[in-house]
Amino acid sequence: MIGSENQAIGVAEAMGIEPVVKRIKLKTPWKQLSPWLAWGHNHALTADSDAISSPWPDIILASGRQTIGIARHIREQSGGKSFVVYLQDPRFNTKHFDLVIVPQHDPTRGENVLVTKCSTHRITPEKLADAKAKFEKQFHKIPHPRVAVLIGGNSRAHQMTKENAKMLAGQLLQLVDHRKTGLLITASRRTGPENEKLLREMLQGPNIHFWDGTGENPYFALLAHADFIIVTEDSISMTSEALSTGKPVYIASLEGGATRHDWFHKLLQEQGYTRPFTGLLEKWSYEPPNDTQWVADEIRARFKSRHPREGGDPARAKAP
Repeated sequence: MIGSENQAIGVAEAMGIEPVVKRIKLKTPWKQLSPWLAWGHNHALTADSDAISSPWPDIILASGRQTIGIARHIREQSGGKSFVVYLQDPRFNTKHFDLVIVPQHDPTRGENVLVTKCSTHRITPEKLADAKAKFEKQFHKIPHPRVAVLIGGNSRAHQMTKENAKMLAGQLLQLVDHRKTGLLITASRRTGPENEKLLREMLQGPNIHFWDGTGENPYFALLAHADFIIVTEDSISMTSEALSTGKPVYIASLEGGATRHDWFHKLLQEQGYTRPFTGLLEKWSYEPPNDTQWVADEIRARFKSRHPREGGDPARAKAP
């Protein structure tokens, strides 16, 4: 999943490392029994999966439940030399990893567990500045205040119904009509063709930029140009990325829910990071979570502590 992949790539980039990305697909029974099936991983990958072979890497950043068995396999094959970091809650014994990174809404804790406020990601001030400059001409007619609207949709926990789409579009149009707000909108594959069609039909006008899916993806530019950000509640990744900007972030509700998702949003609201979107806009401030850089610095410090010939143990960053 792209969200899981970006968590790992974001950490690698924060470490100053260009990663080798391996996207794996598991055969039966490893797919169904991951991560408990602990043998035979030489034969676990499908023909269209990226190959996993020596030389084994110094550091593994694994993300996504089906990577757990392969990460364990590499650790064993390397004789424990590969430093294995798992991003997200494995819901599996943490002894199989050198380091586990879990956001605060997940329950796993331990000596080798780092607890973050949000998910790690690829957003940095430098990337936002570059994206802002790149799309300046394209967005210059959109008035302020500008609202970036990041629309997800259907997932295992949530569903975007026609009523959800209509309500969100109606609230956004109220902002355009009454506050002369500019909208910068992007939808995802999870939005679904019917919901996206409805949203596009309702959200039109000179003050609205709704990305049509062609050309360069303006996602970073939307975050950079926005004064406010609205994110649908299905996406922990998009919420985490939005909060990295330090701008007011509103959460738009959908149907359904799940304990972990609900706890994620509840904690962030209680901590003053986000607010539910009710159709109104107001400013507030907070210190953006520094999760990704903190995690990157901790990995580098712990790896170098194990391998002192690499240069010793640098000072660790303050926890976000």
